[in-house]
Amino acid sequence: MKIGIVTSFPPSKVTLNEYAYHLVKNFVEKEEIEEVVLFCDKTKEKKVLDFPYSEKVTIVECWKFNSYTSLFRILKSIKSQGPSHVLFNLQFMKFGDKKVVAALGLLAPMLTRLLGVKNTVLIHNILETVDLSSAGFTNNPILKGVYNTIGYVLTKLILCANQVAVTIPKYKRILESKYKAGNVVHIPHGTFEIPELPNYKVKKGTKQVMAFGKFGTYKKVETLIEAVKRVRQRIREDIEVVIAGTSNPNTPNYLKNVQEQYKHLDFIRFTGYVEEEDVQTIFNEAAIVAFPYTSTTGSSGVLHQAGSYGKATILPNIGDLKELITDEGYTGEFFNPLNVESLANAIQVLVLNDVKRIQIGKQNYRAATAYPMSKICDKYIEVFNNDNLIAEVATL
Repeated sequence: MKIGIVTSFPPSKVTLNEYAYHLVKNFVEKEEIEEVVLFCDKTKEKKVLDFPYSEKVTIVECWKFNSYTSLFRILKSIKSQGPSHVLFNLQFMKFGDKKVVAALGLLAPMLTRLLGVKNTVLIHNILETVDLSSAGFTNNPILKGVYNTIGYVLTKLILCANQVAVTIPKYKRILESKYKAGNVVHIPHGTFEIPELPNYKVKKGTKQVMAFGKFGTYKKVETLIEAVKRVRQRIREDIEVVIAGTSNPNTPNYLKNVQEQYKHLDFIRFTGYVEEEDVQTIFNEAAIVAFPYTSTTGSSGVLHQAGSYGKATILPNIGDLKELITDEGYTGEFFNPLNVESLANAIQVLVLNDVKRIQIGKQNYRAATAYPMSKICDKYIEVFNNDNLIAEVATL
């Protein structure tokens, strides 16, 4: 089987690049896969293919973030390479943070099907579960209506793919009930790397409370910093806040402003972008992984990573995080996302109670090991081999 994957890919910094890396890494280990053609974004550095069987991967750099020509270059490349099936690794702002560019890119699955090439869309979020205000889109009620209308149309276009995969069962229910879709399948997000035996103990000395991701919209680190500040004042523990990641593209100067605001505090460390080879280290060094979120926009890759390293988590029991807790068995010490004191109390519990912290870490590890990426790839191969898929486009 020769499959194509339309995605960003390391060293690209475009969203979902890490997910694509682990997906490809596991696909090439499958005997059924003869070749993986990466229809990926252009980068100055060579693509990161530091895994076994990487000779199966063909790199086709055919699009750029925020380029109006990306759609046409992707379609031309797919036609030229002739894969038997194409997987699109998408979310709504995959191809750009300019609204027109983003919308154009989402036409690719439907047009690929019109070319006669079977394809599956892995969509990591749907508009119905996104809070447009907290996600940095708009606070204007009129514009919210416009975005929802556009989102509805784009979702209908995405559903014109042969098959649409979602990572959360709730998404499947919404697409089937609201859009009357009959081509949606639930395939869990999966866990990237699973160490055989996590080290649940924390080294003596400073305990790190780490937040990981792209910050500034619904992920606000001020709440975390203020909460740790309170805990440090109440108990005799040396606690460090580690902010691992970058600002969200919708709020490009967010972390820079936070650093300036809190430069007088010596217990905060900003790592910047975390390269793939450094992810394991940053998680292993953390005592606790915190999620200072006010809302959610999809299945949390960070929660899956935290589980894979056996880490205790501090979570708001909201949105898609609540779905993962219910459907996949993750857990944590919970807090009210709008209350600093609630977050401080949750941090204090896990800093002082090693037994509870380890119990949560072990449960998260069990949840993570239930869905390794190798198993997720097997599920996609089943979809690719579905003889009932036809190349004719569905009726809008």
